[in-house]
Amino acid sequence: MQAWRVHRNGEPGEVMRLEETDRPTPGDGQVLVEVRAANVNFPDALLCRGQYQVRPPLPFTPGVEVCGTTEDGRRVLATPALPHGGFADYVVADEAALLPAPDALDDAEAAALHIGYQTGWFGLHRRAHLQPGETLLVHAAAGGVGSAAVQLGKAAGAKVIGVVGGPDKAAVARELGCDLVIDRRSEDIVAAVKEATGGRGADVVYDPVGGDAYAKSTKCVAFEGRILVVGFASGVIPTPALNHALVKNYSVVGLHWGLYNTKDPAAVRACHEELTKLAEQGIVKPLISERVAMAGAADAVQRVADGTSTGRIVVLPGGAR
Repeated sequence: MQAWRVHRNGEPGEVMRLEETDRPTPGDGQVLVEVRAANVNFPDALLCRGQYQVRPPLPFTPGVEVCGTTEDGRRVLATPALPHGGFADYVVADEAALLPAPDALDDAEAAALHIGYQTGWFGLHRRAHLQPGETLLVHAAAGGVGSAAVQLGKAAGAKVIGVVGGPDKAAVARELGCDLVIDRRSEDIVAAVKEATGGRGADVVYDPVGGDAYAKSTKCVAFEGRILVVGFASGVIPTPALNHALVKNYSVVGLHWGLYNTKDPAAVRACHEELTKLAEQGIVKPLISERVAMAGAADAVQRVADGTSTGRIVVLPGGAR
């Protein structure tokens, strides 16, 4: 089979190589899955760089979520067992963690419904307890993670403010349903949020960026607001000033979605059932900006790493729809 493999750590475009290799062999409790679509995530870039919290042995194949078909014909969502990641013709995955692919979505859309939307749902509902009528501020609102949070925030009845970088991404954020879009390159985020909320600020901030985005968030979060930390796409991990959190009476809340797979797998399945219902109703639909052939995977991961993409880029091996 074909698989993209990383033999040394570095930038994805430099270290990912498309090779012929053997199919992975399932272990106890695992199944072989033929990949129909593999969604590109920012962690794929971190894996290539050797900066992710999990460091698989070299060589490895990146790709943390797929839609595929099991040997008995089931169409499923899976998180491949590293080092045999999703940018390959076949992966192995834990049987217990497989989720049925929603019929309402094609393979590319289904692959993108998994980690990003689960992260958004757990973050907004389980960790930040977003309420109808509250204001949700989403950083990188036109990206893969941010676009999911925008849709889920609207589904929850929140007023959603999206922060983006550039007019093209602003247009995407508006199409996603943001009530207000702020272009961080030309507008003052703090002033715009305060003006839009009558000086109150955002009740919940969804931050997959870190760095300056987090710093700005602390200046426009509401009384009893919650800043939800889900990632550091900027490459800068903030150091929260806890005296500031105390004085302004806000919370800094972390979310590592992967822990739910081990700590509370029933909650993951329940979340997937809710996401499937929302997809069937047309309330959420992953924003797929590009569908690329297997040969384009390394370039796709590099563009996600560089922050130049919008929505989701999905790699399609043969047989996808």
